[in-house]
Amino acid sequence: MTSAGFRAGSDASQLVPRTSGAHGADKTIFLDVNHFARITGWLHSPMYDYASYGIALFALLLVVGYWQARRRGAAAVAAAFWAAAGTAIAEAVAQPVNHAVAEARPWQSLPHALILAGRSADFSFPSDHAVMAGAVTAGLLIYNRRLGLISAAAALLLCFARVYIGAHYPQDVAAGLLLGATVMVISYLIVRLPLRWLTEWLSRTPLHTLVMPAAGWRGGRESPLRPAASTI
Repeated sequence: MTSAGFRAGSDASQLVPRTSGAHGADKTIFLDVNHFARITGWLHSPMYDYASYGIALFALLLVVGYWQARRRGAAAVAAAFWAAAGTAIAEAVAQPVNHAVAEARPWQSLPHALILAGRSADFSFPSDHAVMAGAVTAGLLIYNRRLGLISAAAALLLCFARVYIGAHYPQDVAAGLLLGATVMVISYLIVRLPLRWLTEWLSRTPLHTLVMPAAGWRGGRESPLRPAASTI
């Protein structure tokens, strides 16, 4: 929904929102969560901390996933590398979308809402945190289902926390999850073969410990991945 009012009195050097999420079902859900936040003051600190610093958990999951992948073979290691690289690409893809939509933050559209988040001046749609969480989750699910499911649960909680503290509307986090996961899967399908070849080549160089433990891959140079951790 376009609102010319966002432009009035704005400095030309500042980011100027052109749209608002404060309408329809998105506004209704946001206000419902906002009401829940008002009556759960005891949750404010943990929700704020997780919404702000929860990205560290996803970084840890990527590290653990990579460490485990080194014992499973070239396909898993290649997927582990791309889980990190694809996340960076997803974040880069999200930036032009963010500026094209130019959606106002909740604190700009709903001045009477409870806002626990810092009043960020950048645009709200899609949520960068959700893009990252969606990309990491999809990347992990490609080669490590257990870590992928842990990441999925953490991603949903992160998205709820971002709405809870008033940083985003529900559509911002939902779109972010979808965008991050989509970019991850499509990009992996494009690079998986050359990336696997690169991983196998590295295994024959002095840098082999980057892609495999000193004892080598289980069952020889390349061991089949277990069904629960299969790659696409």
